[in-house]
Amino acid sequence: MDSADQREDMMDLARRALAHCLNQTTDTTETIMTMPIEAYTDEKRYQAERNRIFSSLPIAGALSIELPRPGNYKTISILEKPLLLVRGDDGKARAFLNVCRHRGARICEAEEGVVKKFSCPYHSWVYDLQGNLTSRYAANTFGDLDHSSLGLTPLGCEEEAGIIWLTLDSSEQIDMKKWLGGMHEKLASLDLGNWHLFKKRELEGPGWKVTMDGYLEIYHHNTVHGRTVGQHTIGNLLVLDTHGPHQRLTLGRKSLKSLETLPEEDWEPLEHIRLVHNCFPNLSISGILGDHCLVSLVFPGPTADITRTIQYTLASDVPETETELEAAENFSAMVLQAVQDEDYRLGLLIQDGIKAGANTQFLYGKNEPAVQNYHRWIDHFMRQEKDFSWDLAADQG
Repeated sequence: MDSADQREDMMDLARRALAHCLNQTTDTTETIMTMPIEAYTDEKRYQAERNRIFSSLPIAGALSIELPRPGNYKTISILEKPLLLVRGDDGKARAFLNVCRHRGARICEAEEGVVKKFSCPYHSWVYDLQGNLTSRYAANTFGDLDHSSLGLTPLGCEEEAGIIWLTLDSSEQIDMKKWLGGMHEKLASLDLGNWHLFKKRELEGPGWKVTMDGYLEIYHHNTVHGRTVGQHTIGNLLVLDTHGPHQRLTLGRKSLKSLETLPEEDWEPLEHIRLVHNCFPNLSISGILGDHCLVSLVFPGPTADITRTIQYTLASDVPETETELEAAENFSAMVLQAVQDEDYRLGLLIQDGIKAGANTQFLYGKNEPAVQNYHRWIDHFMRQEKDFSWDLAADQG
């Protein structure tokens, strides 16, 4: 998307958001949607959905900027699988199970670092940055082995739009452009690979669906986020574009109504709208204050009532001056409060409420179209074989 097309895209979003602001409306679906409470509580269903959605489909596993140069690596556990992500000598990001092929020891225990090779701490089997087994301690006494069949176990891993995407049950190459569809161009326009990683933290949250529901609706902003992000946005105003299971949410900032009397050639649309990009099933990217960005990767836990979120706060450039550092710190503190102290605190109370037995079903309002779309795609992938070829011409937006 060139700059002219990108500006027109933002102008269109601003027009749609302004119309909602003036009419006190929002994007809606045709009907209220219901969901049996078992979708949130039944452990057998949860395990089936977790394994299908998060193992066989591509998920966001890391940011490209976490592996800036060859030899940079990070370790992470997803769905109780220990993973090792590394940028090879050829510049390509790869993912492996963080398990030695000799006797299953953890190859790398540190969370991140820079290496020229990996050496198993148990018996010093050595692997290169491409995962190949290159040497073994005392190999002459151990016995002959075919090294080519004993490299680290690879996983599907592709880098696209500044994100490292993984498939946990396969080593097959992922066609990310096909998977992202119309969202690919929108993600690429964010240029995430050139942001600065200011801060990274891990948050414990409520169950997977409770957590993701909160990322996908604006209905709660006034009541829950009045002291943080809600100070800047108009509650219950949403412009939604969907691309298969992926979604771009556009919110109106409090200044949006000022565009009513301003000639369009003078509009700066990004000063009056806020964008949230959500890639199914676990990625949320929120550009809140211009030069700062929040990226959240949500991973379901071993049971239906817990998740782990890797939260990144990014700055468009390395903050160097006192003013820039203060702005980055303030942004990071605000999003931590909004997510941990507001969204997740309330989500954990919802989790307790689910267990109380008060509800036999949940309701998703007509004004919560992104939540409805997310749950429909869960149902879709539980019924269908892995198929990324939804009709892109039918995408909204």
